[in-house]
Amino acid sequence: MVLLAAPSGAGKSSLVQALLERDPALRLSISHTTRPPRPGEQDGREYHFIDRASFLAMMAAGEFLESAEVYGNHYGTSSAWIRQQLDAGEDVLLEIDWQGAQQVRTLFPDCTTVFILPPSLVDLEARLVGRGTDSLEVIARRLAAAREDISHVGEFEYVIINIDFSVAVEDLAAIVRAQRLKRVRQVLRHPEILPNLDL
Repeated sequence: MVLLAAPSGAGKSSLVQALLERDPALRLSISHTTRPPRPGEQDGREYHFIDRASFLAMMAAGEFLESAEVYGNHYGTSSAWIRQQLDAGEDVLLEIDWQGAQQVRTLFPDCTTVFILPPSLVDLEARLVGRGTDSLEVIARRLAAAREDISHVGEFEYVIINIDFSVAVEDLAAIVRAQRLKRVRQVLRHPEILPNLDL
């Protein structure tokens, strides 16, 4: 399992999309959210869009591996889907925030964690304004939240600074590839080649 976190506007979603195009074996976890869809987003592709009452009912039933409230909207990761994928031997990618990452690490301490940074807060503001999807008030809130997000970078194993997008994609792919090559994972995936090794 790979957890990928970043402040809003750092390019996390674009990096995830590029990684999935390069590595179709990765399974992306699609979160549930109470946030309304942005133009071009589709239910079940970017998110599972649900109303607040449904989200709270799922949370009360323990259906989320992790959940958080961000910018007034709720987000949560389906516990059943994650466990189903892992039990089937699939590699899972979670696009998540630092709060969710803390919760998941408690349950899966051997997961791989990656934090994406923008080149600077000035660059981050330019990206948020350039998206044209949020009001200036929302952008100001996102920048304030970004400072808080970035303060948690020390909780992550890997850090990618998204200066050059193509380099950042290569770095992210290299992390995933390296994790697959760890001895413990190779033994599990290839018992016929690496039998009876003492782990």
